[in-house]
Amino acid sequence: LRDNRIELVRASWHELSISVSDVSLSDEGQYTCSLFTMPVKTSKAFLTVLGVPEKPQITGFTSPVMEGERMQLTCKTSGSKPAADIRWFKNDREVKDVKYLKEEDANRKTFTVSSTLDFLADRSDDGAVLSCRVDHESLNSTPQIAMQVLEIHYTPLVKIISSNSWPEEGQSIILTCESKGKPVPEPVLWTKDGGELPDPERMVVNGRVLSISFLNKTDNGTYRCEAKNPIGRNSTEYVLIVHDVFNTLLLTTVIPSLTTATVTTTVALTSSTTTSATAISTRDPNALAGQTGPDHALIGGIVAVVVFVTLCSIILLGRYLARHKGTYLTNEAKGAEDAPDADTAIINAEGSQVNAEEKKEYFI
Repeated sequence: LRDNRIELVRASWHELSISVSDVSLSDEGQYTCSLFTMPVKTSKAFLTVLGVPEKPQITGFTSPVMEGERMQLTCKTSGSKPAADIRWFKNDREVKDVKYLKEEDANRKTFTVSSTLDFLADRSDDGAVLSCRVDHESLNSTPQIAMQVLEIHYTPLVKIISSNSWPEEGQSIILTCESKGKPVPEPVLWTKDGGELPDPERMVVNGRVLSISFLNKTDNGTYRCEAKNPIGRNSTEYVLIVHDVFNTLLLTTVIPSLTTATVTTTVALTSSTTTSATAISTRDPNALAGQTGPDHALIGGIVAVVVFVTLCSIILLGRYLARHKGTYLTNEAKGAEDAPDADTAIINAEGSQVNAEEKKEYFI
């Protein structure tokens, strides 16, 4: 061998060693070692040289990219032998749907490998990191990586958040318009029912926040928040309904008065009636205050108690009158119906003076 890169390392009757520096693909081939004895002894070995792939390059990227546009990114590496393997990752998550292409180089020994990633740009891809990873046995488990950060421009995404889920008259409400877009949206525009805000004194706009104080029925309507940037504009709506507050007050004032009237009416009744009235009067006032309409079951119970009390009173009065109705005669008057005159009636009367002490009159 006549090459300055090849050096004899060890020579003996048992071993002959050489070293090759700055190895290139041309060094690949079959090497023969001969021992000149009688007969001559030879040994052969085949040297395989690996082609180290070049650092990968990503092409086809333009910045920024508009949402909805189609992107085709190609990762390419050359000089690998055997052909290298290319994989795509998005935020450390492998992307499987790619096109793989392998071409033989002009030296007919190494390969150029490319992989194409084809997708539609989405706002969720903004800021994502795309990486192209090249794996090859010559890299000793240390892959070569090329990276690209995506920049996607998109129209604003608008959302309204309310501070009060059940607004009532006299209260206040704060509506916050959240808008996200790239580039950053300009200050938002608030409108009511398609026009300007009707009461600037109570309806105050501070940046993205709309504050309405002392709510009343005239504030009912549809409030719109609109945001825009150089890519486009977007809007969302919030329907405000101001609720009455007198329903709760009606329960806390009227129902206690009905309960008091029932207790007063049934004081003179039997113990069972009083117990029913007491059970009604000790009802939990907190449960009534939380309702939005009259408790029909409670009102029906009160009416039933009043009707029951009235019927009992009528029955007791009827029995009393029935037992005290009739004609009452004294003992002196007994036998007077059959006497022809007054003297005879007196003589025939059972209640004579003789038996007067034994006769008694009872009142039932």
